[in-house]
Amino acid sequence: MNTNVETYTDWRDYYELTKPRVVMLIVFTAVVRMFLSVPGWPDLQALVFGTLGIGLASSSAAVFNHVLDHRTDILMMRTRGRPLPQGKLTEKAALSFASVLCVIAMIILWFLVNPLTAVLTFASLIGYAVVYTMFLKRATPQNIVIGGAAGAAPPVLGWTAITGEVTSSALLLFLIIFVWTPPHFWALAIARKEEYEKVGIPMLPVTHGEEYTRLNILLYTILLVLITIIPYLTGMSGLIYLSVALVLDAMFLYHVIQMRRAPEDLELAMKTFKFSITYLGILFAALLVDHYFLFQLSL
Repeated sequence: MNTNVETYTDWRDYYELTKPRVVMLIVFTAVVRMFLSVPGWPDLQALVFGTLGIGLASSSAAVFNHVLDHRTDILMMRTRGRPLPQGKLTEKAALSFASVLCVIAMIILWFLVNPLTAVLTFASLIGYAVVYTMFLKRATPQNIVIGGAAGAAPPVLGWTAITGEVTSSALLLFLIIFVWTPPHFWALAIARKEEYEKVGIPMLPVTHGEEYTRLNILLYTILLVLITIIPYLTGMSGLIYLSVALVLDAMFLYHVIQMRRAPEDLELAMKTFKFSITYLGILFAALLVDHYFLFQLSL
């Protein structure tokens, strides 16, 4: 009986290492781009194995991130309950798990999708797990801006999985996520400023203050509003997407402006952080719905 409980707990610990909620959002943006890459339905093999490979690679990057950050995670309230700081898994076991996920992902993408997607996925994994986590995160307050390129890669990976090439159209959704990342993460950094300061991570609120960070969040959000209109202006999407995007943009701006008006209320920063996740999910869902609505009209 005890053995069964222990095995179940171990499975949950490994699962937690993959940051499943984050990975689901990452994979969703990639899948949306797969569907947007063709007027009808994408190739089934590329869709299934592309999704699986990108998901496993993203999970692998998340596990590597856990391993590299576990010494500081124990010092932060938000992360101290993770499996490695709690001693539920060893560093060796986590590294082995991450490596296995990475190898399986690359095999799937190289042989069952295409080599370009495999190479780009591996590059984004290294960018997040090594370049960002090991170097940028502790080197500059612009860490999340520079490192955001790795997190913005999934739509490009979804495109290449279906088309086998990188085009300017593929980079548009990359740009949306790239610009979305700083206001998303800096809102969390404001709410958790003391924790980042405690572990010596130079997040923008720590190095330049909360007021300066709030200003940057506002400026990036305004830029995001402008960029999210481009899919409509370029003909990638129609009025369904545009309507949803404008409503979401207005709501995001409202959250950000509220943060500036009440700087002492850290709960507003957390609300903005949480809303930003909902914002991105609904925005990409609107792209997908709009795409197939236009497809049906063209039949």
